[in-house]
Amino acid sequence: MSVEAPARPVTPPPPPSGLSAGRRVAGLLLRWWRRLTAMRTAIILLFLLALAAVPGSLLPQRSLSQNNVRQYFTDHPDLAPVLDDLYLFDVFSSPWFAAIYLLLFLSLIGCVLPRAAEHLRSLRTPPPPAPRNLLRLPDSGRLESPLAPAAALDVVEEELRVRRFRVVRREGGTSSAGSSGRAPEVSAEKGYLKESGNLLFHLSLLALLLGLAGGKMWGYEGSILVTEGQGFCNAFQQYDTYSSGPLVDSGDLSSMCVDLDQFRAEYEENLTASSFTADIRYGDPQGEERKTTIGVNEPLRIDGDRVYVTGHGFSPTFSVTLPDGTAFTDVSTPFLPADQRTLASEGALKLPDLGADEDDQLALEGFFAPTGLMQGGVLTSVDPRPLAPQVAIIAYRGYLGLDSGLPQSVYSLDRSQIERGRLTEVGAANLSVGESLDLPDGTRVTFTGYKEFAALQYSHDPGQLWVLAAAIALLGGLLGLLLLRRERVFARAEPAPGRSGTVLTLASLTRGGGESGSRFTALSDELQGALTTAAPGTAPSDPEVPPRD
Repeated sequence: MSVEAPARPVTPPPPPSGLSAGRRVAGLLLRWWRRLTAMRTAIILLFLLALAAVPGSLLPQRSLSQNNVRQYFTDHPDLAPVLDDLYLFDVFSSPWFAAIYLLLFLSLIGCVLPRAAEHLRSLRTPPPPAPRNLLRLPDSGRLESPLAPAAALDVVEEELRVRRFRVVRREGGTSSAGSSGRAPEVSAEKGYLKESGNLLFHLSLLALLLGLAGGKMWGYEGSILVTEGQGFCNAFQQYDTYSSGPLVDSGDLSSMCVDLDQFRAEYEENLTASSFTADIRYGDPQGEERKTTIGVNEPLRIDGDRVYVTGHGFSPTFSVTLPDGTAFTDVSTPFLPADQRTLASEGALKLPDLGADEDDQLALEGFFAPTGLMQGGVLTSVDPRPLAPQVAIIAYRGYLGLDSGLPQSVYSLDRSQIERGRLTEVGAANLSVGESLDLPDGTRVTFTGYKEFAALQYSHDPGQLWVLAAAIALLGGLLGLLLLRRERVFARAEPAPGRSGTVLTLASLTRGGGESGSRFTALSDELQGALTTAAPGTAPSDPEVPPRD
């Protein structure tokens, strides 16, 4: 007796030699690209973008109001530097916001464009053939008609076309009885606009991102405080702060000048501002000048440029008389609000041209109270309206350091000059309108009143119309996505067993919500009525719907 040797395990062939480094890197990049372009990733990035924009609405932004940012630093001296390091006062220009924005942009491109191409192919593809057993579909039933199968399908086809279905009639299909004959059938479909709305929504979102990016690349904005009776021209050198896209050159700025004639602020009984309006004159320096009134929510719009009112405050005015009788009248500078509720403001007036040399320059550092009140020997303001304007000033003599080449704020003194003794205090006083401070050298400083200033922002955004059109298209796509439904209807006509006439097997598939069962019942009733009308003298029969478990 022979004994067979045990079967030896089959060893698979050795794997081919390792892939090259280039192919491994390409495979890794392909996997990352597929993950990035998945719809799930796009939704997560869109959520992160919305979440990242929250600090921009909760915290003051430098691009909108420098004063509010300064006030936040004053109110939160420990927290504000930390938030500033995280770019939370410049959220929409921060690196991390730009990274989320760019990833979302790439994800939408890789996700939407292939789906758009697939949708275009589906628009040219006829509805699919009917399934083998229509009664297994969720909504299905049978209808009886004395018409011949071809005539019955003619009625069904006409009714479906009236309901804007795209209909395809086929003369072949396997009968539900399992016979080898070919039963004619109708396949109909509608609701392609639902997927079109879905794609329009995502393509519009992509266009919206493109418009925002274009506005950042070719747009610019500048902020400036303008006192009544003064103005500015659209040039980066005249703005207090400005920002511009990387593709903007100073020569690209539109030539327009704006003058502030009068500013008006109205307040409610609880001292909250109800409206800010500014009467301005604007136009090309070499052209015609026009007048208009702008407000917080009513900016000046002209040729893609906008001029906004973003805030206001007061500019105390002084008259300075030198010992030799030389007088400088109506000298003023904006004082920045330190308290937005009462508009108590702080500022500095620098007068470098009054002295004979650079070590004999004059500066006034002060506190302005629109409605002044002494509390414990300290001047404060109790109302934002200028009911009793007062100012507390400290006068300094010495070298201001304006020509030192080092940058310094025009709204405050350089504290290092005071610490080094280059500026020395020569007098201080609390003044009401008309009162004066006499300095040791005989110079007299008189508080003559105040003017109001407006914080104006000049913005140029070439992508605003693109963004508006994309937002409208996005809304239209969203409505189509939510309100429309994708629906397929199948009908197969077979001869009635043992008698003349036709048995129609009817079924439907619906996507996109809604009461599919009630819609199918209504469609069945209407088709039964149409079949009855096409064969006069017969009573309609109720649709036969198989029982459901």
